[in-house]
Amino acid sequence: MYFFTIPLVSMISFALIAPSLANALSTTFHDNDADISNTVSAFQAALGHPDNGSAPGPLANGRRQINWDAGIVPFRMPGDFFNERVTRGAVFSTPNQSQFRVSNDGFDNEFDTINATYPDQFDTFSAPRLFTPFDTNVLNVNFFVSGTNIPATVSGFGAIFTDVDLPDSTKLDFFDTQGQSLLSLYAPTNPQGLSFIGATFSTKRVGRVQITTGNTTIGPNDDPSNGVDVVVLDDFLYSEPQPVPEPATLLLLGTGIVGIGLWKRKTRAIHTSMIRADIQKSHQDEVAPCCIYSSSQYS
Repeated sequence: MYFFTIPLVSMISFALIAPSLANALSTTFHDNDADISNTVSAFQAALGHPDNGSAPGPLANGRRQINWDAGIVPFRMPGDFFNERVTRGAVFSTPNQSQFRVSNDGFDNEFDTINATYPDQFDTFSAPRLFTPFDTNVLNVNFFVSGTNIPATVSGFGAIFTDVDLPDSTKLDFFDTQGQSLLSLYAPTNPQGLSFIGATFSTKRVGRVQITTGNTTIGPNDDPSNGVDVVVLDDFLYSEPQPVPEPATLLLLGTGIVGIGLWKRKTRAIHTSMIRADIQKSHQDEVAPCCIYSSSQYS
């Protein structure tokens, strides 16, 4: 069990303000011990208490979790199930628009309906169900205010994998709302066991997480000696999704800042003009007796 903090330096720009450097910090968590529960508990604490379940959001504190174990979760699960049906503020998608599978729905045991060898390969953290994308080994997680279509961000995300055989085959990629990479985090190996990875960010917000499960889509035999690593997922954990500020709000703030600058410049210009006018009037008053004559004197 181990976790540590990584410094990240990136360029950021805010509305109409010039870009500036900011030091973003991520705290990462990794575990592939026989018992990963202590690291998972530490990550839960880092995300915040309590577990907000399916309560309508956004809430000021706490976290959300998905363990797939509710009886209403179907074997062929749609990607928006955990925002539309069970309101946890997470929507899943894949590059090829494929579907998702959740095991142990009454006739399937750890995906043995896909491959009979899988129950010997996979383990569970929260029994009995597991989760996987289907026809691909890559999926994206986007966040929304729980139960709404309002885009949101989180401060941290973590996932539990099972049967990571090969190093650098399984990872989490974190992105901000502009698609800029924040961090890539690889899962430690633990054949037929559990591996946990997660990260929290102190000065950045996560808009999307891309998950890579092994190097092969679910279906064939797991065969690491020949370079085939089939990996599936158990629990997801992430902080309470908070709404993304509307672009109009940012633009208004930026416009307001620029407006203040223009107002100050205009005020200075008016003030300078008034001073110049006063000086000119004063000068005219001083020279009037000798320089202004009545025309009748020369008639």
